[in-house]
Amino acid sequence: MNHITLKSDGSVVHNEKTVETDLLVFLTYQVALEEGYALRSYFQMLEQYPLLVKLNAFFPTFLEKYHESPERGCTYPGLDCLELGKNIEMVGFPGKPRLEIYTTFMGIQGNEQTEIKSLQIESLLDVPVRLGRLKHVVFGDKVNIFEFETAFNLFEFIDGIAWALSFHGTPKHCELRR
Repeated sequence: MNHITLKSDGSVVHNEKTVETDLLVFLTYQVALEEGYALRSYFQMLEQYPLLVKLNAFFPTFLEKYHESPERGCTYPGLDCLELGKNIEMVGFPGKPRLEIYTTFMGIQGNEQTEIKSLQIESLLDVPVRLGRLKHVVFGDKVNIFEFETAFNLFEFIDGIAWALSFHGTPKHCELRR
């Protein structure tokens, strides 16, 4: 599989060269994140490659919030990192089974996942981002969870984070504090 590296300054590197244009040809490439990659890096990537903004209707609003935020120090107390993961759930077995496949974007505190949708984007910009594992969840008489190493392509990375951030609509004065 072809690989690209997402740099903490928002740039994308393929074969040790910074991609200048035509980033769309890399949407199916497997991503690796440079150490220090944070949510702010994600928004810097959207700015450096404006064609990506057309991938999601929420991006203009996200970028507006990003521009209104402080240039540094945008973290949330106790949150170690943000993790993009994949879930595959087999529901209804035995019986009429169905399979649901989706990405997750969660906060990590210690070894525990925590919801972040009640937090403002400006509280998350400088939180490191990492790529997580695939969780295969089988619901039935009992719940079985299996975890696997997995890969993310650029489109899954961009869209997975965008999907999760689209639920961040809580007014700032209502943000939950611990």
